[in-house]
Order: sequence, then C-alpha cells, then structure tokens
Amino acid sequence: MGSRLRNIQARAAEHGRLRTGYTQGNRPMRSSTWVVTSHSEEHVRTAAKLWGGEPEQWSPLNSTIPQWRVITKAPAIEALITPGDPLNQYNEMWSKGGCQRRCDGETELLSRQPCLCARQFGEEWHLQPKGRVCSTTSRLNVMLPDLSGMGMWRAETHSFYAAQEWGGMVDMILAGTNGQGFIPVTLRIEPRQRVANGETKKFPVVVVELRGVTPRQALAGPMTATTALDPAGQARAAIEAPKGRDWIAEARSALNSDDVRDLWREARGEGVVHPQGADPLSKELMAIAAEKDAEAKDATGQPEPEPDEDGAYEAEVVEETPGQPSWPAVAQPAAR
Repeated sequence: MGSRLRNIQARAAEHGRLRTGYTQGNRPMRSSTWVVTSHSEEHVRTAAKLWGGEPEQWSPLNSTIPQWRVITKAPAIEALITPGDPLNQYNEMWSKGGCQRRCDGETELLSRQPCLCARQFGEEWHLQPKGRVCSTTSRLNVMLPDLSGMGMWRAETHSFYAAQEWGGMVDMILAGTNGQGFIPVTLRIEPRQRVANGETKKFPVVVVELRGVTPRQALAGPMTATTALDPAGQARAAIEAPKGRDWIAEARSALNSDDVRDLWREARGEGVVHPQGADPLSKELMAIAAEKDAEAKDATGQPEPEPDEDGAYEAEVVEETPGQPSWPAVAQPAAR
C-alpha cells in the first residue's frame, strides 16, 4: 500500500443527499418517501429505476447550480454503514449568510459560549418555533450498494427524536465493531404522532435498523464485506450449511491438533468462522484440538518425573527454535 498524507483525513467523495422533504416554489414540503438529489444525472436515474419516481433537474434554495432530483416511491432503502464513525450531530442555526450557530448541546462552538438556546428558553428549547432556536441536525454518511460509484450519500434529518435514536443505534454498532467493517442497514421513513397540550402533531422520523443480520451478528465484531453486501444470501447459505462440510466431524477424525488448526484456517478462508475466533464453531474446534493434545500426551506413556534425593528434578535443555503455534494468534483461547 502506498503512502498517505498524515496531516489530512482521507474520506470518500459525497455523491449526493438523501432527503425527507422537497420544495414547491419556496414552500417546504414533507415527503413520506425518500428524495434523492445529486449533481450526477446517472445516479439519480439509477435511483429512479430502483425506487420509482421521475428524474428532474432541480436547484436547491439559494443556489443557482443545477442538480438532479427524484422523489422516489420508496419509504425504505437499503444502505451500508461504512467503517469509522458515520454520524455527526449538532444544534445549528442557518441564515442566508451561512451557519450562525453550531452547538454540541453544551457549548456554542462558533462563539465558545454556553448553549444560547438553553440559556434563553430552558431545557425544552427544542419545542420553540423553527427559526427562533437552533435545529437539531443529524447527518449520517452511508453507502448505497446498488448505485454506481464508491462514494458516500448523506442522510440528514432535523428531527429531535431521530437524533436520539440515530445516536443510540450507531453507538451500539460502533461498540461491537470498533468502527471496522460494513454494517447492512435499512433507512426507513416512519410516520409518527405526538400529543402535547391537547394538540396532535404528525411528523416523519427516519429510522435506522439492521438489515438481514441479528444483533448477535452485528455486535460480534467486524463482519466480512460479503456478508454486509448480501446478508440474506449469507443467511440462506447458513440454512443450507448441513449439506456442505461437517467441520466438527472432520475435526474429530483429524490425527492431531495441527490438523484441526489447518481445518480452522480453511473454515476462516471460506468465511465460516470469525477471523478472531470468537464464534461458537471456532471455540468448539479449539476444544477438540485441546483434546487431541491431551490424548497425545497420554499416549506417550512416559512416567512422571521424580525428584532426586535433594528434591531437584532433572532438567532437559532444549534449544529454542521458532515454531508455528498450535493455533494462529488471533484464535488462541487465551488471546486478548
């Protein structure tokens, strides 16, 4: 691998935005389905083929640069959470002159003062009318595996409730993967309502949920790209696994623990076991290898060493030579 500049952060290009609303003239409108916008006509037309809708040229408010847009018919789309931390959250206030406030919930970062909204309106500041206080802004960078290009798409929401759920979901995933590997998710626009002061308010919330994998799989560590790209296919393969190799039977019929170790490496190469040896099959193979070692020790028939009259044991001096461990370091039962 070639060298990289150490004073800049490498990142993938942004291909476009995933929106939950659009404008009619200067009037903002909520959408119950995803709105895909991009500078690339190809990306938008592909999105229209996948999720419905009519591609059209479009310019964002306060911008003269034309882009492409499609108001799809899909309330849910498939995406991948990529390695690293994909989520940024701030309380922001914007005007025609740009960003006026950007707050982390405690400190307004542009002025370095305590949160201005909380100081003026108290803890329930987010219930104030839009424009009077900052908007809770969450930006989630994802990859859309069915669109061309290796860049990112930014899903953005100003929902206070989505901010809570996105942060919780992403933090749980990062705790399990340490920010490594891809995670398949579904981005779904869910209609909700809230009753307060006798009034019922209806609003959409973007929900991020696991797609095709269980929490056990998502939190067990980084998954392979093959699993992330086609979790349903991997699930079908798991169901059909009994028709394939019986790894346990092969391990029990192995001559020694080295053969069991080689078998585990084959399973790792085929994606059957976790690379770190943390899955049930790896642990069972390690247990079988330990049994093989115990059987080999019992079969030697060597008597237990006894101390001499001074209570000392005879030592055998063996030159230290590098050798291959019985298991790869990542699969050692006591590895940390």
